Amino acid sequence: MTAPLRSGDPVLVKVALGERSYEICIGRGLLASLGPKIAALRPGAKAAIVSDETVAKHHLAAAEASLAAAGIAATAVTVPPGESSKSFPVFERVCEALIAARIERADLVVALGGGVIGDLAGFAAAVVRRGLDYVQVPTTLLAQVDSSVGGKTAIDSRQGKNLIGAFHQPVLVVADTALLDTLPPREFRAGYAEVAKYGLLGDAAFFAWLEANWRELFAGGPAREHAIAVSCRMKAAIVGRDERETGERALLNLGHTFGHAFEAAAGFSDRLLHGEAIALGMTLAFAFSARRGLVAAADAERVERHLAAVGLPTRASQVFGGVPGVDRLMELIAQDKKVKRGKLTFILARGIGASFIAPDVDAAEVRAFLVEKLAER
Repeated sequence: MTAPLRSGDPVLVKVALGERSYEICIGRGLLASLGPKIAALRPGAKAAIVSDETVAKHHLAAAEASLAAAGIAATAVTVPPGESSKSFPVFERVCEALIAARIERADLVVALGGGVIGDLAGFAAAVVRRGLDYVQVPTTLLAQVDSSVGGKTAIDSRQGKNLIGAFHQPVLVVADTALLDTLPPREFRAGYAEVAKYGLLGDAAFFAWLEANWRELFAGGPAREHAIAVSCRMKAAIVGRDERETGERALLNLGHTFGHAFEAAAGFSDRLLHGEAIALGMTLAFAFSARRGLVAAADAERVERHLAAVGLPTRASQVFGGVPGVDRLMELIAQDKKVKRGKLTFILARGIGASFIAPDVDAAEVRAFLVEKLAER
């Protein structure tokens, strides 16, 4: 984290997974290098670019031009923007489009978009022809620091988020930080929640750096690329040690058990973006840790204060359109992927930068806590 800030040369982060290792390339203007990178990685391959309609307007032509200049034939598949595209009907449509385009096992799928596209295209790549290689080209801050790295792919069930999917690692991640310039401010703020998460779960010095430098990060320049690189290095290291989330990788779900429940309760809609849900979830995770006497109340307040300062929601009352009662929230929490034999597992904290996996959390205790928090204004 203390490495000097630099601009110019791309930052390369390796995800070490033996013969399935790959690089994350981070820097401004990297979309133009997509074609040459793919040509070097898979000579003679064709590509299918999966994107959403909003991203396609901004970046599809540049991606296609880069591939064409490198002699790579490409097909474009576009879907509606938003979490609703992580559904069975849209998933089927993408799979059928890949097959119709005759994308073979020696070819590549390119996921050009945010977390929704990365999850959707990655899952399609995992199952079409029993497995295609794919490249992540994340276009949101959230995707660049989190969902594009680590091989988690999924669509949503009516019963919860990301419940249908597969672990399927990309072969390359190209994170062009210039693409973030077109993000609406709300989307950028939502992505920042995942950046803050890395400091909160395992790097107190990075969180302190974010408290001091978040405005520069939002403005762009070296601070932005530095924060993305630090986040990717931490995630790459954790994924390299625990690819399939049998232990340590679960720490990356800090804030997600509470957050996913609120996100599902809001109908996976613009009422509450994923990163906003995670900000709310992290605030609740630290507050719950403080209630249990695990972390100082001052630390929980510090987390809430920082997330609120950047404009993220930290209270249930801030969710547009309101949230359901505690019974529905507990039903959604019970569907969390970390639940084991019906026992709730949360990621809690003993301090900023000191998160841990807490198995067998008492549901009655969680319910009482949520009743209290839902009453706050």
